[in-house]
Amino acid sequence: MRKITYRILIAIFLCIIIVPVYTKAQNIISVAGKWHFAIDPVNQGISQKWYNTTLSESVELPGSMLENKKGDPVSLQTQWTASIYDSSWYFNPRMAKYRNQKIPMFPFWLTPEYHYTGAAWYQKEINIPENWSGQHIQLFLERCHIETTVWLDGKLLGSENSLVAPHVYDLSAIAKPGKHNLTIRIDNSLKTTINVGKDSHSVTDQTQGNWNGIIGKMELRALPATSIAGVQIFPDIKNHLASVHLAISGKLNQAKSVIISAKSFNSPNRDIIKPLTINISDSTSKDSLVINYDMGKKMQLWSEFHPALYRLTATLINKDGSKSTKQVTFGMRDFNIQGKQFKINGHTTFLRGTVENCVFPLTGYPPMDTAAWIRVFRICKSYGLNHMRFHSYCPPEAAFEAADIVGIYLQPEGPSWANHGTSLGDGKPVDQYIFDETNRMEKYYGNHPSYCMLAYGNEPRGGHQVEYLTRFIHYWEARDNRRVYTGASVAMSWPIVPANQYMIKSGARNLNWNNHQPESISDYTKAIKAYPVPYVAHELGQWCAFPDFKEISQYTGLYKALNFKMFQDILKDQGMGSEAQSFLMASGKLQVLCYKNEIEKSLRTPDNGGFQMLSLNDYSGQGTALVGVLNAFWKEKGYVDAHEFSRFCNSTVPLLRTNSFVYTNDQTFDGAVEIYHYGETDLKNATIHWTIKDSNGSVLQKGDFQKDIIAGTNTPLGQINYPLSNIQSAQKLKITVRILGTAYSNDWNIWVFPKTLPSLDTSKIYYTTKLDQKAKAVLNEGGKVLLNLQGKITKGREIKQHFLPVFWNTSWFKMRPPHTLGFILDPKSPAFKYFPTSYHSDLQWWQLVNNQEVMHLEQFPLGFKPLVQPIDTWFLNRRLASLFEAKVGKGKIIVNSLNIEANNGSNPAGRQLLYSLEKYMNSGQFKPESEISLQLIEDLVTQPSNYIFDPHAKDSPDELKPKSIITK
Repeated sequence: MRKITYRILIAIFLCIIIVPVYTKAQNIISVAGKWHFAIDPVNQGISQKWYNTTLSESVELPGSMLENKKGDPVSLQTQWTASIYDSSWYFNPRMAKYRNQKIPMFPFWLTPEYHYTGAAWYQKEINIPENWSGQHIQLFLERCHIETTVWLDGKLLGSENSLVAPHVYDLSAIAKPGKHNLTIRIDNSLKTTINVGKDSHSVTDQTQGNWNGIIGKMELRALPATSIAGVQIFPDIKNHLASVHLAISGKLNQAKSVIISAKSFNSPNRDIIKPLTINISDSTSKDSLVINYDMGKKMQLWSEFHPALYRLTATLINKDGSKSTKQVTFGMRDFNIQGKQFKINGHTTFLRGTVENCVFPLTGYPPMDTAAWIRVFRICKSYGLNHMRFHSYCPPEAAFEAADIVGIYLQPEGPSWANHGTSLGDGKPVDQYIFDETNRMEKYYGNHPSYCMLAYGNEPRGGHQVEYLTRFIHYWEARDNRRVYTGASVAMSWPIVPANQYMIKSGARNLNWNNHQPESISDYTKAIKAYPVPYVAHELGQWCAFPDFKEISQYTGLYKALNFKMFQDILKDQGMGSEAQSFLMASGKLQVLCYKNEIEKSLRTPDNGGFQMLSLNDYSGQGTALVGVLNAFWKEKGYVDAHEFSRFCNSTVPLLRTNSFVYTNDQTFDGAVEIYHYGETDLKNATIHWTIKDSNGSVLQKGDFQKDIIAGTNTPLGQINYPLSNIQSAQKLKITVRILGTAYSNDWNIWVFPKTLPSLDTSKIYYTTKLDQKAKAVLNEGGKVLLNLQGKITKGREIKQHFLPVFWNTSWFKMRPPHTLGFILDPKSPAFKYFPTSYHSDLQWWQLVNNQEVMHLEQFPLGFKPLVQPIDTWFLNRRLASLFEAKVGKGKIIVNSLNIEANNGSNPAGRQLLYSLEKYMNSGQFKPESEISLQLIEDLVTQPSNYIFDPHAKDSPDELKPKSIITK
């Protein structure tokens, strides 16, 4: 009952706040519905004058060709609009069965049933009513893909090319009252005239797909001969003014007056602004008016905390009595920069963002309704985010409307990743196209208060890109002060653009755990200190989790997860089909651990501007990048929820600085507590309570800090010191810090191991680092062997394991290490009785696992189950082990490739695991179930893997190219 009521309320709310740009009095006729249709694969329609014929097929518009089941069936010969950096799929004999499907199973992205790039024709009879005679008539087509050419009754009206804005045609000269034949040719090929880059998210098959069609409003609109063509509102919160810029079409000297009125509509306190009437009959301007509109002393401001919106109505009254009315939603806000910080209405804000990559598997294109975007933005808010970047594309207006309502700071981009087939600043047509497109973005979306930032697009190529982007920034900072500007969203190997008002670069991201033990002392100060402007971390995270094969059933739309089905089948072939859910959960827990530590590192960096995750939800292309804690549908996968994630990602987050998460009981835990607080107001005289609890949940120590927490800062509180001498057994402790009277709380695990372990009789266990004759003899006699092969593995040496999981994915990066996604184990196994662990990677395992070899069990029995099982990249799903037990002949053996050596006491976790294994081997519970041959174990050291993957890559991502190619 609650859900029904909630949906009804949302529907009513949307009906109230979302109004058409034109009022009912300014006649609108929809041309949506059934259209005649024809495909033009050899581009002969213009020469054969198809606009004078009746097309033979039919489709429904709005919609794409794919929705209408038009195009070429997908096959091995499909020419995709996308880069493929791992071409092994086309050559590898192991992939033959996936190639030889009715619809091939591609590992690189989601698969549609049909694919088409080129020209297609759409045709419909329209009727112009008698009462439209003498009026200005427009054809309004929202979200066309990509180039449209329009004929009316065989007469060419022109062409439009925009990936960001409506295509609008003037029919006035031809569209007299009566019936007319309207023909639209749409071309979605990447021509040399507008090649934005085949991996641009606005066009690529990596994401939405390169579709052909029209998906938004399709309308005929009648306006008076002199009418309002556009409204731009420039808020001035200091002076309580809204500067209203009216663009007029027709003859301004035919206009008599304009009436401006505004009122708030989504705030608890209604604010109705006094209307203003301006006599314009004596204006000297030909096509525009600027009106300063007093918003009053009680005007309401828009921000992430209180997204107050106004609806402004502008009515132009002509001398002949005709009227033209436009309504515009806007917000009174000031988003700017002071020093190295972003400001919203004078208050410092920190951008906690995600990248929206145009992943919409059900339709293949972005939602055109506001409700769908409200859902996405509310999910982002629930995960503690306040910002979204749109990677190399601009969303439809519905997204801006939704962000206005929810309170999200947006960075749309020009629709270009000018790379992989094109470049920027080299005189190509894309150079002017970016200016044209961003001008259109200002025209159609510039009033939305959520539209706070702008970049040309993503990671360009081009020898003159700095000069070009400098010109782009200067153009926009002079033209429109409602937002802030940067040249491009880029990684570190791209050249610096000094003109940037803010930087988006990758230096302030990643964890340095490959060479240093995890800690929470360090931050990104070194990465950002050279930049005098706000620094936003580019594409933070990119930590992968294993595929969720339960997700396959959610692909009920136009794109199918054949990539997931392929990965699932490979897993089954390797004998591990039943372990998919365990792999997902264990890798997901490691993914969340990495995001927590990386985000906290960003939050504790002084003067940091923010971060943009890549991304909160999965990315379905570029080799299938499972980097999200949510799936492609913005749904949870089961290993973390919004409540848990928002403990470390929020407007207010307790932080803990400590130099280690692993201790021995002769040490003292020492941690510094601080509060990251970018909330709306100060927290006066706040009480911050902390506890340390043991593994049973008993409180070992607690305390309080009392302090004013100032908004827009990090506030140090003091130290927590706890001697660990009372911890006699290895265990996990939990430290929790929370702000009393609020929902803000955060926690961290530390592990404590005894400095001195009890003596243990290991006389019946032969410990060795090689399978020597004595080991064989012990096994033949029914004895026990602990074989430590750390650093000696050959079969599996090519599989690189770090503690950190796969970055983005191994396919896109040509098997760049690491190749694994953490590991799984059974924490109830008696082998781990004296070693505190869960079923997945955690920080006490770092020294045991990081940069250690794995054992490739390619010839072991399919049902063989290791004690510690690394999770391989989902493209290969090789059977791996770091620790296993087995029966060999009459004896029993444990084989290890983890770092369990601790001769100098520097590896307390490794020493503790070794102790736990030896205790286990001494017990009656040491009864391995699987029996293997001695030869299989010998092969781990003496023989390479029978199958070693070769990606047959033809090219590499920019991040892997020599820097000289990019930055010269």
